[in-house]
Amino acid sequence: MIVLAGLVVAVGSFVQGGVGFGFALIATPLLALIDPALVPVPLLLVSSVHAVLALARERGDTDWPGVGWSLLGRLPGTAAGALAVALLPVKVFTAVVAVTVLVCVGLAVSRWRPRRTRPALLVAGAVSGLGGTAASLGGPPLALLYAGESGSRVRSTLAAYFTAGSVVSIGALAAAGQIRPDGLTTGLILLPFTLVGFALSGPARRLLDGGWVRPLVVVLAGGSALALLGRALLS
Repeated sequence: MIVLAGLVVAVGSFVQGGVGFGFALIATPLLALIDPALVPVPLLLVSSVHAVLALARERGDTDWPGVGWSLLGRLPGTAAGALAVALLPVKVFTAVVAVTVLVCVGLAVSRWRPRRTRPALLVAGAVSGLGGTAASLGGPPLALLYAGESGSRVRSTLAAYFTAGSVVSIGALAAAGQIRPDGLTTGLILLPFTLVGFALSGPARRLLDGGWVRPLVVVLAGGSALALLGRALLS
């Protein structure tokens, strides 16, 4: 079980290390099938380490003002997401999040290119908070806004965003008493798989940065939203 979970984590780590997001999108549903105890704490711990490593690797290309504005938007988005999940049927809200991301994907493949203004960053952060709270779909809204930038810009900015978000999430889980010794132990066991995936993503960046980052961001975001929508409709 641990080896299978480790392979899932390694693949998620590789994808996020190369594109900038996708760890939770790949790992969350698969780990939940292997053993529900693998999420959220163990996955959150290893993805947090990944975010810190990715930020350290390409910190010179981080759009710090953009990170700040998107995090500001994430706060009310997260609160609204938690409230909506509590009040609405989960599959209804999940479908809304998926459709929202699909609209963003549609705009991304059109000729329209949104300007990365403060209001746009606030909205992307809010949608990210909604999606992340409802269905671990927090990366695509912000990634789509940066999809026209260089690969290093996308990866480092998202890594900074995820690092800050992880700190908040870990603090909230700790305050709620959800971080227990067994979860920490499992996270430590999965950590080497995370490091392997991250290391392998280093050489892959050179290939991806040759014009592949934007298409992969769009495909990964669209595929994730379609899978999420299918899960909502079939559940």
